[in-house]
Amino acid sequence: MNRIWEAFKVIPLAAWLVVAVIWVGMAAVVLLEVVPGQHLSGGQDWAEMIVVGSFLPVFFSAHVLLVGYINADARRRGMRYVLWTLLALFVPFTVGVLIYFLMRDGLMRECPRCSTMVSGKFAFCAKCGNALTETCSNCRRAVEPGWSHCPGCGNGLRAG
Repeated sequence: MNRIWEAFKVIPLAAWLVVAVIWVGMAAVVLLEVVPGQHLSGGQDWAEMIVVGSFLPVFFSAHVLLVGYINADARRRGMRYVLWTLLALFVPFTVGVLIYFLMRDGLMRECPRCSTMVSGKFAFCAKCGNALTETCSNCRRAVEPGWSHCPGCGNGLRAG
């Protein structure tokens, strides 16, 4: 649950405000149009109309929150956040949202030597050259802890 809460904290205030406007607008339509008139066809109850009418605000609210999350998340990952926001907003059927989650970079991290923010996919700091992950002694490519051989050159890695 903590991870979900952290994801919600990434969503900017503007997205939450747009969602609030959507819900206030829906409540206004229901209270001003549906309830007082009660001229519903087919003998439908007004409570049933509220449930049916809440589908669109739920859909739009979820989409607005996803686009807001993508904007803030792409920014904190050092990606082109305007491009990704527009892609998520205008590509239909949430395909843009899916593409973002499949293609996003790792989180930015701080270099321990010079405190520069560096992309999560880099093995070395671009400013000072400090190694940010374990590297192969032969070809200097990033390797994972526990690997016995480098996938780039086949060099045997030291145990540890």
